[in-house]
Amino acid sequence: RQEILPGFGKEGQLRLAEAKVLVVGAGGLGCPVLQYLTAAGVGQIGVVDGDVVSLSNLHRQVLYGVEDIGKEKATVAVAKLQLINPDVQFEKSVIRINPANAIDWVSGYDIVVDCTDNFPTRYLLNDACVLAEKPLVYGAVSTFEGQVAVFNVDGSGQYRDLFPVMPMQHEVKNCAEAGVLGVLPGVIGTMMATETIKWITGVGSLLVNQLLTYNALNNQFFTLTYQPGNTHDGPQTFEALQQERYDFSCGLPTLRDFMKDDRVIIVDVREPDEQPAVEGFAHRKIPLGVLTEKVSELQGHTVVLFCKTGVRSERGAAALRALGVDAYHVMADVQELLSIKND
Repeated sequence: RQEILPGFGKEGQLRLAEAKVLVVGAGGLGCPVLQYLTAAGVGQIGVVDGDVVSLSNLHRQVLYGVEDIGKEKATVAVAKLQLINPDVQFEKSVIRINPANAIDWVSGYDIVVDCTDNFPTRYLLNDACVLAEKPLVYGAVSTFEGQVAVFNVDGSGQYRDLFPVMPMQHEVKNCAEAGVLGVLPGVIGTMMATETIKWITGVGSLLVNQLLTYNALNNQFFTLTYQPGNTHDGPQTFEALQQERYDFSCGLPTLRDFMKDDRVIIVDVREPDEQPAVEGFAHRKIPLGVLTEKVSELQGHTVVLFCKTGVRSERGAAALRALGVDAYHVMADVQELLSIKND
């Protein structure tokens, strides 16, 4: 059905078969992007996601079911995508993309699709694509609205031209805080897959130097046109990118740093049944909802809190400090926590 399209033909299908696409994030946006690129016949697809499936994902991450809760998204996604099109070659990684590995991942593909849900990774992917001269398809969703754009194509604009400075932590709410309409990532993700297919095959015109915004409540589209900048404000070399700190907690001690101090109490503020379970190092499990009730057990100690995204741990630390406890929180990568063992 694609080959009979005017301007597409067998040549377009062959271009898809020869293309290598890196999809970073296998969540709400990643699911429709991966499904449609697989079904369209893209030859090689990289899937990078360090998260696991949770119950709250299922209303929008339609590759997964209740039987997948607690399993690695990248692993489950690839297994199901292979059933859609066994001719596609998949490369997957269950670790999060970071400054140390970003260039290697980006450089091995023709085009990158950013399906992430946090600002540090968006800026990291943008900077890596600029340095590696790779086009980047961008999408984002929140509540009832979404955005789509294509960056870094033949000298076109990049993400930093639209958003020069990374917002402060929680200045912009993520889906866990603000919520998201389940079908919205499907709409935006499908548009992202469309832009990717258009770039590969050369059909149509791309959303370059444009930001398309969609509002699901009134079904309205708005396209903003912007001018690309003359300079790149991010790292100027691959080496500089590897040294750049993109996480919100830049300059703060890591969980491993705190573990070296015997006076520190480390607390997991997630709910008792949240996955993955973290058991490799000494810590207490006190859900955020009952944290202040345990203040007597924590007073007189330095307390370090962690959760999945840093949202709850930050709130818990603030609540404890208000009660006179020396409390901190860390941005913890759950997959990294699984590898930590007591020294």
